[in-house]
Amino acid sequence: LRFSCASGGGLVQAGGSLRLSCTASGLTFSRYAMGWFRQPPGKEREFVAAISWSGGNTYHAGSVKGRCTISRDNAKNTVYLQMNSLKPEDTADYYCAAAPTTNYFNSRPYAIGYWGKETQVTVSS
Repeated sequence: LRFSCASGGGLVQAGGSLRLSCTASGLTFSRYAMGWFRQPPGKEREFVAAISWSGGNTYHAGSVKGRCTISRDNAKNTVYLQMNSLKPEDTADYYCAAAPTTNYFNSRPYAIGYWGKETQVTVSS
């Protein structure tokens, strides 16, 4: 399994929007749940969002719910994270990941074996 670097990060002012994307290869993408984590400066990695293999079920952390939306395009082997109304506390390195089910993202992130390379998001106040 290989991920392209997660893309779409950058510097944005508070209230702005970004769309992160991450493309996987070397696996049957549509058989994996996909998700996003982030690691703020000096803090531990935390769950952001997850989506089932079909896209029919999505989960978002309380800190981003209503502002961020995860989606996927199985034809393009790509998972997205649309982030709106960004806040300075959203500043972090963002990672995509693949797992057999969405349960891994909430309950067993330590068991996730497939991680993409980070993309940095900086939100200025």
